Amino acid sequence: MTTKTFSLQDVDLSNLERFARNEGWPQFDILRREAPVHWNPEPRGHGFWSVTRHADITTVDRDPETFTSTKFVNMEDVDEDYMRIRRSMLESDGVRHLALRKLIQRDLTGRTLLRYREFLRDITTVTVTEALKEREFDFVEKVSADFPIQVLARLLAVPESKTGQLIEWGNRIIGNTDPDYGDVLLDDPESEQFTHLPFRSPAALEVFEYGRELAAERRGGDGEDLVSRLVNKIPEDGTPLSDNEFDNYFLLLVVAGNETTRHAISHAMLALINNPDQLHWLQNNPDKMSLAVEELVRWASPVYHFRRTATRDVELDGAQIREGDKVIMWFASGNRDESVFDDPYTLDLTRSPNHHITFGNGGPHFCLGSALARMEITLMFEALLPRIKSIELCGDVTRVRSNFVNGIKKFPVRVVPA
Repeated sequence: MTTKTFSLQDVDLSNLERFARNEGWPQFDILRREAPVHWNPEPRGHGFWSVTRHADITTVDRDPETFTSTKFVNMEDVDEDYMRIRRSMLESDGVRHLALRKLIQRDLTGRTLLRYREFLRDITTVTVTEALKEREFDFVEKVSADFPIQVLARLLAVPESKTGQLIEWGNRIIGNTDPDYGDVLLDDPESEQFTHLPFRSPAALEVFEYGRELAAERRGGDGEDLVSRLVNKIPEDGTPLSDNEFDNYFLLLVVAGNETTRHAISHAMLALINNPDQLHWLQNNPDKMSLAVEELVRWASPVYHFRRTATRDVELDGAQIREGDKVIMWFASGNRDESVFDDPYTLDLTRSPNHHITFGNGGPHFCLGSALARMEITLMFEALLPRIKSIELCGDVTRVRSNFVNGIKKFPVRVVPA
């Protein structure tokens, strides 16, 4: 966390440069203390309410009738036509949202997910072994980006040769505010021509094209992969996926199935490096991995926020929110709420209970891939930690210029193997 401090008048959570400098946290702190529901103007938008306390975030997250997802879930202002074109499962509520979730929910939870454990363990071993062939390497490139994308490739049943392309697509789409990643930056006037595309990213067209190729190959087949499920299974509400819905669903899997777990693993490893006592404790107590993972994902908070839109005038923590206002749930801030977490800026792998909201807090949009993410993170550290005697930074950590994804771009480390 940066040591810089802000006054309430200085807070601006639309300022992306501050997030690139890791200055979101002190702004969250001042908001939780002084203005937990705070109006933030935008230079290129209508402005938004920032909701920063754990309890208020929970209230918004669990009330889709008052705070809807159907008016978009990112900060960007989008008109009704583009909302319809870009609508995915994330931008749906009620019966349709539940039906879209259930298309693949079984594959990402419960016994079905447990069947993946051994092949996921094998993938983890390969990733760790390849990375540790070198004593100095970029942790993001060799470990945290490589492993989740290998898992995703198998869930989608795409060839290993496509994993590099999947990573690139995810970077270009989620990194639409970062000049190292985005084709056209979101705040560039040129992006107006791509308003019909998710994240206004031209890379979405490439993802759509590839998804359609896979759909054509698998339609009418008996495959068990996620693409086959989407094209061959009718949602519970009886309405088949439209072509547009398939495009957006496939893109969501490519992005969400890679980016969030990747950044969670990066932040978790960085936290352990910066807290060697916690690293050594975990190496000596591998049976406590499940407990530790909950603290690591709280600490990581790989997604800063999601948006809702007020469907009526409503009061929240003393603030008068109007119908149509954007309401931003800052999950990362909720994970540092002093009223819920003792010493929230202390990494404590024994923390219990740990009511973090990294995956949401019990609302209908609770992260569909949360169980898979937990499994991936667990398997990664079970495989990696016994094989390292020490690990340290050997260069600068660089962060994604974004107030949506809390991402690390580069993370050079030096490792002494066990």
